[in-house]
Amino acid sequence: MPHFTEATTHYWQQLLSPEAAPKAGPDSQAGPWRLGYPASLPDGRILMLPIRPLAAEPRHAVASLLVNQASMEVVRVLSRMLGEALAPLAPDLVVALPTLGLSLAPGVAERLGHSRYVPLGYSRKFWYEEPLSTAVHSITSPTPGKRVYLDPHLLPLLHGKRVALVDDTLSTGTTMAATWDLMEGLGVQVVGCGVAMLQGERWREKLGLQRSQMAVGVLRSPLLQAVPEGWTLRD
Repeated sequence: MPHFTEATTHYWQQLLSPEAAPKAGPDSQAGPWRLGYPASLPDGRILMLPIRPLAAEPRHAVASLLVNQASMEVVRVLSRMLGEALAPLAPDLVVALPTLGLSLAPGVAERLGHSRYVPLGYSRKFWYEEPLSTAVHSITSPTPGKRVYLDPHLLPLLHGKRVALVDDTLSTGTTMAATWDLMEGLGVQVVGCGVAMLQGERWREKLGLQRSQMAVGVLRSPLLQAVPEGWTLRD
């Protein structure tokens, strides 16, 4: 059995009070955590995230958030909080990154008072154009060859607009940076990006100082490493 991991069927289904969340080791701020990591939301509630070892290095792990497997209540709360975090940027339009950003974008756009959002996609329809795409990869999908596409029929919606990019997680920053470049290459003004989870700090180097200062998130999760008692903060 992998080092302290389990099925995710009961994760992401409810928000817990701090008192109801499972406790970690002697120092709850540094672990060790056994199976789940207690991520704090802005209102003090806790969302338990399953810990997942990395395929390339099983002694390292991350706390995972798959919003398309979350309860509708959890998605609503995360979307509302993300919309509130993005509101000071006053975007005219939300652009959603696939795949999991599409679960959050409707609620975020609604919270911002928008009637629609612009979805990007990984599946290329026959009328899509290569210049309206960019190559991406992520910590969970490291295989090269994946591209994110903008439907050319939606391009007129972006002209002259101030947009916010929305995704589920900001981890390495690679996908967000590539999409940001794509938008700016099309003449779109990106005022910032928002995610449900900021994972570690590696994304700051990829985005750069200016863009990193324009990134907001609902919750944070650390990078983890294996210890005999479970998982603790990675050095």
